[in-house]
Amino acid sequence: MPPLDQKLIDAAIGFLAERFPQGHFQGAAAMYTADGEILVSTAPGFENTAVDLCHETGAICDAFAKNKPITASVCVTREEPGVYAIVAACGVCQERLWFWGGDVEIAVPQDDDNTKWRAVRLHDMAPHYWRKPYMK
Repeated sequence: MPPLDQKLIDAAIGFLAERFPQGHFQGAAAMYTADGEILVSTAPGFENTAVDLCHETGAICDAFAKNKPITASVCVTREEPGVYAIVAACGVCQERLWFWGGDVEIAVPQDDDNTKWRAVRLHDMAPHYWRKPYMK
């Protein structure tokens, strides 16, 4: 199982820079599967924000379609040209990633600098996850 590392962060940043070479406030995600494949995704910004998707959604669906467990996830945003920030998985994406268990690693921003990251396992992000008593 590949751990969350700079290679995964760079994959998300590289995909974001290639997919959206211009503009601010764009985002992308990258995830490792258990066999080391890197899946990347982004999401369109819809006029009706009630139907927006998270940047991670495409990679999560791709992993599920390929029947490959996710081991690590990162989401990045570009807040200004050349500046990429780490964004922790929202509660919805955490719920989606729990499909593969509490050991999935999530990149979270450092408290003093959101361009730097550290890895946190889902079970540490949500120690009282609602479904834990029912999991094998």
